[in-house]
Amino acid sequence: MGLYPVLEESPETVVQALRKDDLHPSLSDPVLDTMTFLNEVTHRFPDAISFAPGRPYDGFFDTEQIFTYLRRYLDHLAAQGATEQDIRTAMYQYGPTAGQIREIVADSLRKDEDIDVPPESIVITVGAQEAMLLVVRALTAGPEDTLLVASPCYVGITGVARLLGVPVTAVEEREDGFSRADLEAAILRERARGRRPRALYVIPDHSNPSGTTMDLPTRHALLEAAERHGILLIEDSPYRRVSPGTPLPTLKSLDRARRVVHLGSFAKTVFPGARVGFAVADQQVVDAEGRTGLLAAELAKIKSMVTVNTSSLSQAAVAGALLAGDGLLSVLNAEPAAYYGDALRTTLRALDARLPEARRTALGVRWNEPTGGFFLTVHVPFRADNAALTRSAQEFGVIWTPMNYFYPQGGGHQALRLSTSYLTTADIEEGTERLARFIEAQASAS
Repeated sequence: MGLYPVLEESPETVVQALRKDDLHPSLSDPVLDTMTFLNEVTHRFPDAISFAPGRPYDGFFDTEQIFTYLRRYLDHLAAQGATEQDIRTAMYQYGPTAGQIREIVADSLRKDEDIDVPPESIVITVGAQEAMLLVVRALTAGPEDTLLVASPCYVGITGVARLLGVPVTAVEEREDGFSRADLEAAILRERARGRRPRALYVIPDHSNPSGTTMDLPTRHALLEAAERHGILLIEDSPYRRVSPGTPLPTLKSLDRARRVVHLGSFAKTVFPGARVGFAVADQQVVDAEGRTGLLAAELAKIKSMVTVNTSSLSQAAVAGALLAGDGLLSVLNAEPAAYYGDALRTTLRALDARLPEARRTALGVRWNEPTGGFFLTVHVPFRADNAALTRSAQEFGVIWTPMNYFYPQGGGHQALRLSTSYLTTADIEEGTERLARFIEAQASAS
């Protein structure tokens, strides 16, 4: 590795720096700087109202509830016949790599999502982010293997692919929804180039960043296309149980050919600090000798070399929450889901009041109207880049996220993402007023 001297601390000591060119190429990829930049902007302008963080509202967190959840799980272990030593080991020692609350998560998935899989097909992960890494690593065997992503898409999946050196191919999500024809065309193009598309990553419900939701015919069409073309669907589902109303069926609950690897997270539904997610990977894997096992077992092998296991304390807190709600996140999150739905509607009403239809038509401004989740997309008549964001924060006191961060192969330069989940009604009202003034000023300057 190349080193070169940059500082001298004493005549006898030369401090040498690492060359950036000698580090992994992914560290020079702008996608890895996305969150850092947003955090820096937020900290530089603490008085600005921020529509950037895609995080739950703190008002629903009660510190004492953590102890209640832990106690509930410990009581559950005792009721299952665990001895004091068993419980001590479960809480203090390294746990099973695949997780120690798989039965409880499997029960919750059956009750809430009609996903009926055996516990051994589940791996408990350090957030859904680790689940993405495990799945992408397991599915990509060589340089010809590629990952398809609905574009725009969550930067976490493209970041994982970049870290692992896996090529990403974007399948554009149109304003009227995701298209099966576009997916099939992308698969055929990749194969014509000598590549092997392995899976498509999608967030079917209230996606991050766009806020869109796939309709039921599209879900069936994707499953049919995946089966016909021999690819998997990686379904990410963080926003289903923090949205009002009855959600559409998950891809996994509709999956009859084991084409779907389902990812989930308790970051939005229980609390982010637990950092607990999961992967449902019930696909059969056959080795060279004809022996079969589950893809979940292969993911656990990778996990054993990444995080070893997921925190037993975090798993206990999440399991206690699930047990307290009889496994029904839909019940546990009824109040937060109503709050987030109201926050989204309040934002849409405020935008409409600040930029009425005639005015936004004249400006060339439009936005979508998601029915749930944390996000919506605003299209603007100027370049919504880091420079515009800095001006918005500095001069108008409002922060948002440039949509171009979420387009792995370019695009989204005249759109911004608003996250509505973390703000109070008063902040939303004031924030949209500031945003409208910024849009008016930036449009005039452009």
